[in-house]
Amino acid sequence: MPARRPLAALPVRSLRARLTVGLVILLALCCAAVGLATTTALEGFLVRRLDQQLSAVGNHFPASLDPARKLRGDGVGPDTRGQATGTFGACVLRGTVTQAAVVGDQTESQVSLTAADRRALVAVPGDGKGRTIQLSALREYRVIGVPGPAGDVLITGLPVEPVQDTVDQLRLVEAIVFGAALLLTGFAGAAWVRLSLRPLHRVAATASRVAQLPLAGGEVAMPPKVPDTDPRTEVGRVGDAFNRMLRHVEESLARRHASEERLRRFAADASHELRTPVASIRGHAELALRHPEPVPEKVRHSLDRVRCEAARMGELVDDLLLLARLDAGRPLADESVDLTRLVLDAMSDAQAAGPRHRWVLDLPEEPVVVRGDERRLQQVLTNLLANARTHTPAGTEVAVRLGVGEGAGDEVEFLVADDGPGVPQELRTEIFERFVRSGGDGRSRSTGGTGLGLAIAHAVTLAHGGRVELTSRPGRTVFRVVLPRRRGDGLDEPEAAAV
Repeated sequence: MPARRPLAALPVRSLRARLTVGLVILLALCCAAVGLATTTALEGFLVRRLDQQLSAVGNHFPASLDPARKLRGDGVGPDTRGQATGTFGACVLRGTVTQAAVVGDQTESQVSLTAADRRALVAVPGDGKGRTIQLSALREYRVIGVPGPAGDVLITGLPVEPVQDTVDQLRLVEAIVFGAALLLTGFAGAAWVRLSLRPLHRVAATASRVAQLPLAGGEVAMPPKVPDTDPRTEVGRVGDAFNRMLRHVEESLARRHASEERLRRFAADASHELRTPVASIRGHAELALRHPEPVPEKVRHSLDRVRCEAARMGELVDDLLLLARLDAGRPLADESVDLTRLVLDAMSDAQAAGPRHRWVLDLPEEPVVVRGDERRLQQVLTNLLANARTHTPAGTEVAVRLGVGEGAGDEVEFLVADDGPGVPQELRTEIFERFVRSGGDGRSRSTGGTGLGLAIAHAVTLAHGGRVELTSRPGRTVFRVVLPRRRGDGLDEPEAAAV
């Protein structure tokens, strides 16, 4: 036995379609009930009239079929006067059908009865009540049996076919009328349901526009509120609740945006204000280290640490100031940048800083030129290579590949891949956040980094209209930077080169 399909799995899914189909189904059930009641009532009425006709006809025709009547000279043949064409008559004596005939157009004719027909006629009692029997030669008949003068049962019957024809004609008319009514109701109901659900459609359209808004950050302009807020209707209550929810969301987003703006201004102002004292501290430390008079070794060591930490703090301040400017939407330089040269310079610096790593470079044959800020793109390359160098053990292979697509609408990408231990699973979703430091699995921060390198790479790439992607597993980590290629950048097909 096949399993029943749940309601949610039916093809009709929209509320409008469900309401329309439900309306048509209910009307169809009502039409079916009305049709069944009318046909049953009509059939019962016609059958009762047929019983009345049988009672009015009496038993003259079956009595005239009695052979004893002919022998006594009471008549010369069956009495068919006043009998309708198709009237059936039979005589049953002591469980045997002695005579059976039916009235034709001019006279009566004998009927050939089967054994089943004879059993059905013998089963008719002489109580004067109408019954329907099936005769193989004559189809269905409505018959009445009454006691005869010789102790026999005289059976008179009329065909049921006219009754069935009338009932079938009524069914056909009802099917046509109800079908037309269902069709018109379907179209009219669909239009009415669509009109009634129009406020709900406006709520759904507003919700769709809200779902498409970038709510992750920045200032968000909420769409207009839905106008249908009548508390007397279900849709109006939904619209009112939806508008209240939009107001709460809008207020929360506005407060969040204001907090983010205050934080950005604070980071920018703090970074800007810290640059001078940090530079001053570093300068005084360097000046003290150059003093010609002897300086105790511990003091010299302390001054050297002050100078190193001041330099590190200066880098942190510069990074925070850059991120604050990028968050504020400060425009970057728009100039031709030779990415091939930038990659070569970055790889040269990385090789000098990490001689115990194995460095592989794959460059196109022709220079790759894009539009952007050369200094910031150089910082992206440097940060990614420094990340691969500082978070992988010695002997790790770090491969850099610069590639271009075909056509003016394609993209430029460069990959930084290593065969190190990989990025921990719990850090992959937040690796580009600020001050995120990984620990364990060979990627622990051991060089005093600030945790802003990948955040800066991500922010600079986004400012250029590109994206940064990470795929990582043990033994294979790839940072993929994609930049848009503009018409006239002069890009050609890449060809591998080894360094």
